[in-house]
Amino acid sequence: MKKIITTPNAPAPIGPYNQAVLSGNTLYTSGQIALHPETGELVMDDIKTETKQVMENMKAVLAAANMTFDNVIKTSIFISDMHNFAQINEVYGQYFDNDSAPARETVEVANLPKFVNVEISCIAVL
Repeated sequence: MKKIITTPNAPAPIGPYNQAVLSGNTLYTSGQIALHPETGELVMDDIKTETKQVMENMKAVLAAANMTFDNVIKTSIFISDMHNFAQINEVYGQYFDNDSAPARETVEVANLPKFVNVEISCIAVL
């Protein structure tokens, strides 16, 4: 059985999907972009600020499922320019302990929703 996870502390979906779905003890999150949850505006001052907003949105979705970044076992990072990888990784790394960091892939793509620079999704378990 699946349970839909939603929170006003992360951006509302902009299409026919949910912020996350809990199936058993596994949480599957939708990709988060740098939309500010209160204003609906993109936070794109620079790549580090953008990545921080993405991670804060993910943190809110995890919290809505009573989880934290410690529960994350896999992340997927989509970026529009691999030259931004080091800066994205620097911010991303602030949310995980190196010894227990999740598995991950980072993929450069041609475009992302709303033409943002970074989108991140994750899988977490209780």
